[in-house]
Amino acid sequence: MLFNLLQSGIDAMETVGEAVPQQQEMTMSLFELFMKGGALMWVLLALSILAIYIFGKKWWILRNAGKVDPNFMKDIRDLITDGKTKSAVALCQKYDTPVARLVEKGIDRMGRPLQDIQTAVENTGNVEVSRLEKGLPILATIAGGAPMIGFLGTVTGMVQAFFNMANAGNNIDITLLSGGIYTAMITTVGGLIVGIPAYFGYNYLTSKISDIVFKMESITIDFMDVLNKSSESK
Repeated sequence: MLFNLLQSGIDAMETVGEAVPQQQEMTMSLFELFMKGGALMWVLLALSILAIYIFGKKWWILRNAGKVDPNFMKDIRDLITDGKTKSAVALCQKYDTPVARLVEKGIDRMGRPLQDIQTAVENTGNVEVSRLEKGLPILATIAGGAPMIGFLGTVTGMVQAFFNMANAGNNIDITLLSGGIYTAMITTVGGLIVGIPAYFGYNYLTSKISDIVFKMESITIDFMDVLNKSSESK
């Protein structure tokens, strides 16, 4: 009797197990996810490559531009005091940095009024800053534009998903909507993956340029003080 009851319970559980469909786990590689995002993912890929190139190039330029020898202005001061202007110019050309080019321009203008020298140095400084900032607007555009492109892909994907549901009529399947939604969201994720690093990279490079500009201003003040003392001693 007991054995028959147990056997009936086991048979019932097997029947229920057969009635419930087995859920299949769906896995997808990164490349497959990328392809699901559509044509806009290729646009985001191109923007990411461009952002990496600009950041790497500007980082290397700013790294070299920010190197200033602590003894540079001391050596320049000694050479100008001794009247060795050619040696001072050669020292500036040896370093080949924005700071050195500012001082070199000032030495080339020696003998003119101090106001003219300062104007020439400031104009050179503006040119150097513009050169350092070259390419940063593109990086800023990528930082702001990539998420918008991703959002555009999501919106168009959602429109397509609901359009497919409308065409399905009474044969609406929840997987039809869910599949369209996750496919559409891929472009938003891609846009954020491109935009967020570009945003932080832009701010990092901007801060590095600000440090270099501060050094340029400090060196300009020191150089003009050297010229003032030199003119007073004559």
